[in-house]
Amino acid sequence: MPFYPAGVSITGIDLTPGMLERARRRMPELGLDDRVTLQLGDVQRLDFPDASFDTAVATFVFCSVPDPVLGLREMKRVIKPGGRAILLEHMRSPNPAVGALMDLLNPLVVSMMGANINRHTVENVQKAGLELERVEDLGLGGIFKLIVARAPGVGR
Repeated sequence: MPFYPAGVSITGIDLTPGMLERARRRMPELGLDDRVTLQLGDVQRLDFPDASFDTAVATFVFCSVPDPVLGLREMKRVIKPGGRAILLEHMRSPNPAVGALMDLLNPLVVSMMGANINRHTVENVQKAGLELERVEDLGLGGIFKLIVARAPGVGR
């Protein structure tokens, strides 16, 4: 939350009450009490009207969402036409050997941590109907990426 520009209002959702409580405890020390709203929610069923937000941001979310394409479609639905989706995600390595190892280890990692390590998030963004604007490789052999996409429509 401290990295969002001054003057923007922030609506944060999380599936777990514990994470929301942790965020609530940090808000006063960050001086964000007056511009942050936090609520319990599931990205697969967002409780917001269509075209509610200029931008949606997700950080390491779509590795643990049961149906990531559904969640990304919901994200697209609540973004205004031409608005942005900004995702920081880890995903399956493009390296065939590393990717195969990630596929092999994924069931174990999911059972231990709940997160999938072999998602195809860039492709899922496109399947959800968001238009890729930029995909930036952030290291570890293409596993970590910054994805910037737009909701189709005006405002381009």
